[in-house]
Amino acid sequence: MRIVSGSRLGAVLSALPGAPRVVAGGNFATPWHALAVLDTAVAEYRLFMLNAQPGVPDREGVVLESPFIGPGMRGLPRLLYFPCRLSLVPVMLAGTLPPDVVLVQTSPPADGTVSLGTEVNVLPAAIEAARARGGLVIAQVSSHVPYTYGDAVVSVGDIDYGIEADVPLPSPRPRPPLAASAAIGDRVAALVPDGAALQLGIGAVPDAVLAALTTRRGLTVWSEMFSDGVLGLAKAGALEAGQPVIASFAFGSAELYGWMDRNPGIRMLRTETTNDPARIARHARMTSVNSALQVDLFAQANASRVHGLIYSGFGGQTDFVVGALHSPGGKAIIALPSWHPKAGVSTVVPRLAGPVTSFQHSFIVSDQGTATVWGHDASAQAEAIITSVAHPAARDELREAGRDLGFSLG
Repeated sequence: MRIVSGSRLGAVLSALPGAPRVVAGGNFATPWHALAVLDTAVAEYRLFMLNAQPGVPDREGVVLESPFIGPGMRGLPRLLYFPCRLSLVPVMLAGTLPPDVVLVQTSPPADGTVSLGTEVNVLPAAIEAARARGGLVIAQVSSHVPYTYGDAVVSVGDIDYGIEADVPLPSPRPRPPLAASAAIGDRVAALVPDGAALQLGIGAVPDAVLAALTTRRGLTVWSEMFSDGVLGLAKAGALEAGQPVIASFAFGSAELYGWMDRNPGIRMLRTETTNDPARIARHARMTSVNSALQVDLFAQANASRVHGLIYSGFGGQTDFVVGALHSPGGKAIIALPSWHPKAGVSTVVPRLAGPVTSFQHSFIVSDQGTATVWGHDASAQAEAIITSVAHPAARDELREAGRDLGFSLG
C-alpha cells in the first residue's frame, strides 16, 4: 500500500478507462474522503454500495447499484436495484458485476496488515474480484477504525493506494422508540431460551429484543451484523464465555467501536461465511429475528418494498430464515408492529401485493401477540395471524378477505 495525497490519487483515478464499476464500503464505514476524490476525478462511473447512507454522489454520469438500498440511494432516479440474497452478492461481484475499483476504510497498518474494522461484508470478495482483473484497491486510512480480527484483516500488499483521513466513524442517529417496540421485544424474548444462538436484523424491534434478553445466559451471536444491543448483552453477562461474537458488519456508538478494537471476543467474517444457510443451521437453537414492513395471511413477509417501490432489499433475511429453520431447535421469527402509525394502516394484509422477501417462518410477533405458524395448516396459520398479530381494527376486514382467499376461518 502506497500512501498518497488526494491530488495524486485523483490523477491515478482520472486515468481509468471508460466508466469503471466502483465498489465502496457501505453502512457507517463509507470512505467518504476517498469517494469524493474519485467523484471529482472520474466523470462517469458505476457506484456499488450496500445500505448507503446520505451523501452518495447523485449527478449525471454516476449510476448507482445496490442489492440493499440505504437512505443515501433510496428513491434516486439513477438507481439500479439488483435483487439478491446477501450470501450471494459475492458471487455476483465475481461474475456479472465485477469491480474495477474498490474503496474501503481501514485501520492504520500494523505488522504488515490493516483491518476493515466494522465493515467486512462483501468487501473481501470485492477486493479479490478487483485484483483478479487488474483493478485498483484503495484504502482510506483512519486511526478511528477499530482493528478487528477474522476476515477483516487484509495484507497491505493487497491494497494499491492509501489516503489518510483521520475522521471518526459516524454513528446512526438515535431512533425514537416505537410505542409497540417494548411489547414486541418482550414477546420475542419469551421465545429465546438460554443457550440460543442469535441473529437480529436492523431496526427498533431487534434493538428492543436485545434489551429484553439481558437476563438470559449462555447466548451466542452468529449474525450478519450487530450493534449496541450486543454490547449490552456482554455487559449483562448474557453471552457465553469463550465464544466470540461472529458478524460481518457492525455500527453503533463510539463506545461500541472502542469495544470492538483489538477485542479477541469479536470475529468479523466475510458474508459468504456468516450468511451461508448451511453454516447457520449448524448452530443449535439458532434464533433468527427479523422485521418486516408487512405480513400476509399466507405467512409471507415483505421487508423490501413500499407501494411497489424498492425500499431496502432481501438483505440476509432469507439466508437466516432458511438456516434457522434447519437448525436443531431453531426458530425463524418475524417481528413487526401491528399498525403503521404514520400511514394509519394495518401491517397485516390479506395478500402481499408485491414480491415476497421471506416465507415459512416459525413465529410472527407483533405488539398484539404471537402467532405460531410453523407446523400448522394454512387456515390455522391465517387464523393465528388475524387473532394474535393483526391490530383489532383490522381483524374483521382481514377475516372477510381471508375467506375470499379460500381460508377456513372462524
